[in-house]
Formats: sequence, structure tokens, C-alpha cells
Amino acid sequence: MGMDTEEEQESGTPQDPEWPELEKAERLARGAALKWASGVFYSPKQLTRVDQYRSREAQRMCSIESRIKSTVQSYLESVQTGLEQLGLAMKELQEAREVLEEAQGALRSQAEAAHTLGHLRELADQHGQLRAVTLLLPQLLAVPEAVARTQDLIKGNRFLEAYEVLRELEQLRDEVLDPLGGPELSLFEGLTPLGEELGLAMGKVVGSARRLARDDPALLVAAVRVAEFEEERDTRLQSPAPGRPRAWRQRCLEALRKALEEAYFEAPAPAPPGLAGHLATLREALPAELALAEALVAPCCPRDYGVVKLWAHTLHQGLCQHLQQLLDREDLGTQDIFTLLHWALHIYPGPEMMGHPDLSPEADISELEPLLSLEAVERLERAYTEKLKISIAEWLQKALDGEVAEWFREQEPDIDPEGLYHSSLPAVVLQILDENIRVTAVISSSLQERVHGMALRELGTFLRSLIKALERFSQEHLRNSSRPHHYVPYLLACLNHYAALSSSVSLLKPVGVPTTTTTGVSAAIDAALGDLKRKICRLILDALLEELQPLFVALPSRQWLSCRVMLDNVCEQTASFCSRFSRVRSPMAQMLLAESERAVVLEYLRGLMQGKLVCRNSKERIQASEQMLQDSAQLRDLFLSLELEESAQTGAVLGALQELFRLQDPALLSLEVSSFLHKFPDVSEEHIGVLLDVRGDVSREQRQVVLETMQANPPPSLPPDGHRPLFSLVPVPSPPLAFCFPAGSCS
Repeated sequence: MGMDTEEEQESGTPQDPEWPELEKAERLARGAALKWASGVFYSPKQLTRVDQYRSREAQRMCSIESRIKSTVQSYLESVQTGLEQLGLAMKELQEAREVLEEAQGALRSQAEAAHTLGHLRELADQHGQLRAVTLLLPQLLAVPEAVARTQDLIKGNRFLEAYEVLRELEQLRDEVLDPLGGPELSLFEGLTPLGEELGLAMGKVVGSARRLARDDPALLVAAVRVAEFEEERDTRLQSPAPGRPRAWRQRCLEALRKALEEAYFEAPAPAPPGLAGHLATLREALPAELALAEALVAPCCPRDYGVVKLWAHTLHQGLCQHLQQLLDREDLGTQDIFTLLHWALHIYPGPEMMGHPDLSPEADISELEPLLSLEAVERLERAYTEKLKISIAEWLQKALDGEVAEWFREQEPDIDPEGLYHSSLPAVVLQILDENIRVTAVISSSLQERVHGMALRELGTFLRSLIKALERFSQEHLRNSSRPHHYVPYLLACLNHYAALSSSVSLLKPVGVPTTTTTGVSAAIDAALGDLKRKICRLILDALLEELQPLFVALPSRQWLSCRVMLDNVCEQTASFCSRFSRVRSPMAQMLLAESERAVVLEYLRGLMQGKLVCRNSKERIQASEQMLQDSAQLRDLFLSLELEESAQTGAVLGALQELFRLQDPALLSLEVSSFLHKFPDVSEEHIGVLLDVRGDVSREQRQVVLETMQANPPPSLPPDGHRPLFSLVPVPSPPLAFCFPAGSCS
């Protein structure tokens, strides 16, 4: 750069600050030249060729300067040509400006002349208007008379003639207004109201189409033709006109719709008592109305009217609004809701009404929405279920009250042909539930499923009420054993009720209802039935024990050791009590026999565990053993005679117990107790302790060995199959407290 600056200063080239690009280009060119020169003359051998390089560069510079001069000369010639053309254009523009100024002056003079002729033009226009009006003057004078005549024709329902006169008057008005171009003459101010009067009269006649189609179809056709003529005029209308468009076709269609709605749906919805009759009337009237529209009204109207479709859709929409009014009522009962649902979901779309095979395809009912929306159906089904629930609860409670009243009769329950205790309660309950479930199948599966679930819940409530009634029945018996007179027979009858209900609950399930939807309710019903069965059995067994407990007071005792007939009274009382089980359905009778036998054995064990008897010697132990063996056989024979299988009896425990007393050597008791524990795993150390006390010959050391043996060989955590607990239900009396001080030490 320093070299460039020095060369520039030596050459004396001025640096123009306004052209920095030129300075930059020159600097780059010089730098490139210096670079090239330094490369060429870097070798001393090249210095001899300096003159050749200088000569070649001088020739190149001359060539470049020649081309530059030629280019610049060409540019200058082009610029000169452009300047000459610009001069010619400016001259032509000047000439055009002068011509335009002359034209503008001429236009000003013409405008002033035209202004002076404006008054004459206005006079000429007025003259033309007056001439046109003068030609129409006879017709204008006849306008009032024509208007009056048109009104008379309208009143006489001569619509075609009236419309013809009206159209002539409107044409005359247009002919007068076109040349005048001003506001409407007062002479024609009555034409718009006259047209409206004709439209109203025509709409009124069309609204009576249902009657006129039979009595005077010509009048109906005339009114419709007038509407169609006017519709065509409205279609051809290019610019707005007074009172147009009249849209008389739309007025006719609205008149037809309004007439239908007023005929069937103008009156308020009837009260619930008359709902069924009202819907039955609609079921007969609406198909007849559609047949009338197709046979009589449709031929009187253009095909574009779609009379059958208009009738069907108008009636459908009116029905939708009508049913909505019914839905808004708060006093609809279950029968009213049922009737409404059945009518809307089945009768209306069925073959008796809109699905009628003779209904014209022009009705196009496929476009119609359902009478009741899904939300409305859901609302009605929910309301029906809630109201039916109240009614069913009342019916079931009434049936239960009647049943409870029979429990206090002075005669036994009724007996059916099979010889079993019988009551109408299960049949009444099942009939109430089944009929109300089955009848909903004609409405929808969703309603049937809903009612089925509700019925099962109400059955569960009824079963719990029955259990509470049995509790009150039992309390009344406890307060006064002589009342009710037939306490146990009515309990047995209730057990038959349980059998009938439990076997029939599954029959309430409608076909097609998925099991999963009622799983929870069914489980609750099963639980309630189980509670009912257990409650009845418990009350029956309590009644049995109430009779047997006085007879078990002397068991065991020394009198029991010496007397072989101590258990006879127990067996006789038990046989008498259980003989009534023949009035109970199987397998409930077998279950009662098994529970009764078990209750007798448990009562026997309770008396034995009281420790009232302690054997004093081996003779008494042998007597106790033989007595228990005899009692076991006596109880077995008793219940075998009552047709209870031996495998279902628990009296074998007495035979196992007698082995503990028959054993002579107390040292072998641990083996015997281990065998006993294996057979009856629910026996406890306390029970064995009491039995050892009753033996009367077991020392403390021997007792300890027996108890340690029991601890060393605990019973299995899971009892053997078929085992029912016995000893766990037998209480053991608490041992007497041991005092540390002799009696009287605290006094």
C-alpha cells in the first residue's frame, strides 16, 4: 500500500473522494500488476526480457485505450440521438397542449348554450308526460270502480277474476308511473292494501283445504292458482315494486301447516286420566288425515307443494311439541308413562300409523327424527321406574301386612295338595314383580333391564322387612308363649316361602338381559335370602330348645347314671316337634332335621360341660360311658326314624366321648385325647379339662401330660371335609377364683 501511495503521488493522479469505487479498483489493479511483475522478474534470467515485456504491455495498453475510445464514442452518439428525440417529443407535447386548450374553450361555450336550453327540455318532458296521461285518462277514471269491483269479487271468493282485475290495475299503475317517473299517484294508493286483502282471503281459503277438498275443490284450486300466478310474477321481478314480493305460495304453505296444527294440537294436552283415549284418537285420526291429503288435497295443488310430505312432517312436528307438553306434566302416573312410551316408540312408527303399508312414498318419513329424543326416553324410563318402585313397595308391604296378620290366627297355616304349609305370599310377591318386569318388554330392553334391577332391589327390601317382621313375631311369642297360637307352624310356612322365593328369583330375569348388569343386585338378593333362611331356622331351633331345656336340667346327674330312660322325654319331645317338618319342602326339611339333631347334641354337650357330675369311682365312669353310648344310639335311631341319614348326624360325638370315660388307666388318656382331637379338631383344652374333671380320677400330673400332648399335636388349620363345629359352640364355665388368704382373714 505504501508503494501504491508513492506511485500515485508520483503520477500526480487526483483522488476523487466522490468515487471511492474507482479508487479501490485502481488500487487493486496496481496491486495485481505489482504481484505479476514481482513473479515475472523474480529470476535474474528474466531481466533480459524486460524490453520485450515493456513493448508487449505498451501494445496492450494502446489496444485497450483504442477500445475504450470506441466505446465512449458509441455512447456519446447514442446520447446525442436521445437528446434529439426528446426535443421532438417536447415539441409535439406543446402542440397537443395547445389543441386541448382550444377544445376546452369550445366545451365551455357549448355548456353555456346547453344551460340556456334546459328549461325548454323540462317543458318538453312535461308535455310528453301529460300526453301519456291524457291517453290513459279514461282508464284512470275507471280505477275507483275497478277497486270496488275487485273487493266484491274477493268477498265472493271469485279469486281468479279478482286477481285478473288487480293485475290490470297494477299494470295501469306501472304504465302511468313509467312516463311520469315520480311518486305514486294517490289514485293507486289502494292497490297495495287490495292485494293484501286478496292474499289474506286466499290464505284463509287454503287454510280450509281439508274441508274444501271434499266440498268445493274448485275454490281451493282457484286460490292455489292465484298464488302460483303471483309466484311467477315475483320470480320475473327485476326491480323492487310496491308490495312485492308477495310470496303467496309461502303464505299458502303456512296456512296449510297452521290449519293442521290448530286442528290437532291447538287444544292443551289432556289430563292423565284421558291420555290413553287421546292417544287412541290420534292413532285413528292421523292415518286418515294422511289418506285425505293424498287422495283429495294433493290433486288440488301443484306437485311442488309436496302436500303429502307437508302433511306428514307438519303432523310429526306438531306431535313432537304435543308430547313435550305431556312430558312437562308432573301428574303423569306409571300407566300414563307406559302408554306414552308404548305409543311413541311402537304404535306411531308401526304399521298402524307412519309405517302404514299404504302410506305414499312422497311422505318421506325417513327424514323425520324420532318423536322422543334419547334424553326424553331416558327421562320417561327413569320416571316410570321411580313411580313403579313406590307402587311395588306399597303392594309388597300390603302383602306382607296381610301375611303377618295371618300369623296370629287361631288355626294352622293352609296346606297345599302336597300336604305342605302354604301361603299366597310368595306367589303374590313373584306375580307383582314378574308382571311388572315382563310387561316392559313391549317398550324397550333398556326399560325392562332397569325395572328388573329395581324389582330385585325391592325384593331385597321386602326380604329385610320380612326378617324384621319375624323378629317382632318372635318377640311377641317370648312375651306370651300362648300367643301366637301356632308359632312354629307359621315359621315353617315362612321357610316354605323362602324355598319358593329362592327357587323363583332366577325366573324374574328377562331373556336377553346380560348377567353382568344385575350381578351386584343378585348377590344382595342371595345374601338377603340367606339371612332369611338363617333367621327362620334360628327361630325354629330356639323354639325347639325352649321345649327341651327343662328336660336337660337333669342331664348329666346321678339319677341319669342309674336311670336308662332319662333321654326318653327328650326324644319324645323332639320327635313331636320335628314331626311338623314334614310340612316343609325338601331339602329344607332335611336341613331342619340336621340342625335339630345338632342342636340336641349341642344341648347335651352343654349340660355335660357344666361339670355338675363328677364320677367317684370306676363303676360310675363305666355307667356314664354306657349311658352316653345308649343316648347316642337312641338319638341316632330317633332321627333315622325321622328320615335323617346317619351321615348327616353329629351324635357320634357322644360315642367318641364315652371312650374317654370307659378307659380304665388314666395314663393312657393322652393317646385317647389325641384320637378324639383328630376326630373333632374344634375341641379346646378347656373342654378336655372339664371332661377330665368329670372322670374324677385324673391327677394334676396326668392332666398336664394330656394338655401338653394336645399342645404338641395341634389340630390342622383346615378342618376335614364335612366337619361342622360342635365344641366351639359349647361354652365352658369359668374356673372358681383361687384365694391366697384363708377365709375370714380380712375380717
